[in-house]
Parts: sequence; structure tokens; C-alpha cells
Amino acid sequence: MPFPNVRLANRPLHFLYLCDCSGSMAAQGKMQALNQAIRQSLPGMAEVARQNPEARLLVRAVRFADQARWHIAEPTPVEQLSWIDLEAGGVTAMGEALELVAAALQTPPMEERALPPVLVLISDGQPTDDFDRGLRTLIRQPWAQKAVRLAIALGHDADLEVLQQFIGQDPGGSGRSARRPLQAGNATSLAQYIQWASTAVVNAASMPASRMVPSAEAAAPGPIPLPDLPPTVLDPTDDVGPLVW
Repeated sequence: MPFPNVRLANRPLHFLYLCDCSGSMAAQGKMQALNQAIRQSLPGMAEVARQNPEARLLVRAVRFADQARWHIAEPTPVEQLSWIDLEAGGVTAMGEALELVAAALQTPPMEERALPPVLVLISDGQPTDDFDRGLRTLIRQPWAQKAVRLAIALGHDADLEVLQQFIGQDPGGSGRSARRPLQAGNATSLAQYIQWASTAVVNAASMPASRMVPSAEAAAPGPIPLPDLPPTVLDPTDDVGPLVW
């Protein structure tokens, strides 16, 4: 017989990509590598969703170049997602992308019982618009404050300072490397970071919904301890020699 006031949580987990589609992403195969990395990560992401049936994993994506717009506008169950390739061209409206995501993280449309979302910002350059305003708009949203915010820098021209501002500071000291921008120097390391974010991090974010919890506790999830990076990915502070990108 079920315990009173205890229910199996079925709560949405929103995973959002923020993808730089500026003209520089067309060089050296970066955009092709990003499209391939995301597409190849989807089966593993879907498997994590199957292993955590009490959490509903929903994926969206924003592209930003001359303007920011939704690439996947509707929160889509990962098992139903078919990735359409991004194309590069234009400048880097990163601040506008943050404002677009901020609007999506308001309640509504965000569900009150949602799990903390996962936001993954991927860029190879510097913002060309008002990044500070966009970040302020984003951080004002309580869901953005609760979110797991990750950033992947492609190559040596990415602005690590703004990516660090997006991530924020590590309040608990966990997930050491993930609390800095992850610097991908080639297609292989990019694919490993995308795979880690879309499987290990998603699994950690799903765990609060993977057990019987009192409804009061379900409404107020705590911070998510991030998993360590896989051992095959070098620490971004290591001297790895010249970047391919």
C-alpha cells in the first residue's frame, strides 16, 4: 500500500543548447563537428531518459548569429528528436540568445514542478551584442539561477571570460572541470564534451526524480552535484599543445 503524501515524481527536465552559428563556425569544420556531435549524442541521451522514467527529458536549441532564434522551439522528448543541421553565417548575438532563453525560463511557460534545467552554451568567438544585458536578464530568472550552466569553447578564439560569467561560480566545489569553460580543440574532444553533458550530466540532473519523495521536497530540489569528466577527456588546464581549431 503506498505511503500517504508520497508520490512518484514525474517532472520535466529541460535541456537547452545555445549554439554559436557565426561565420567563423564555418571554418575548419567546426559547424560540421558540432552537428555531428549533437546528432551522435542523441541515442545515449535517449537511453538515460529510459533509465529515469520519472523524469521527462525535453530538448530545445537556440541558434545565434546576426540574430538569435529558436532552432528547436518546442520542448521535444529526446526519443522523438531529429536533429536538423545548423548552418553558419553572420556575427555573434550571444546576449540576444540569453534573453531568448530567459523568456523561456519564466513560469509559465516553465512548469512549477520541473527539475532544474541544463543549459549548454557552445561558442568559438566573442559576443558582438550586449552580452552583459543578456546575462543580467537571464540570471534574474529563478530557473536560470537553479540551472546547471555549462559552456564549451571551440578553439582558442572563444571568449573564456564571458563563458565563465555564463557558468557562474561553483558554490559547492563539485564538478571541478565543468565549472570552467570546457575547451574543445578538435572534433573528438567536442564530441566527448557533448556526450558527457547529454548523458552523465542529464543522469545526475534526473536523479531527484528517480525515487519516491514527499511532495514538499519535490517542489524544492537542491543543487545538482556534477559528475566528473570522463578520464578520456583531458583537463582543460593541461598543456595539450596547439589547438586544431
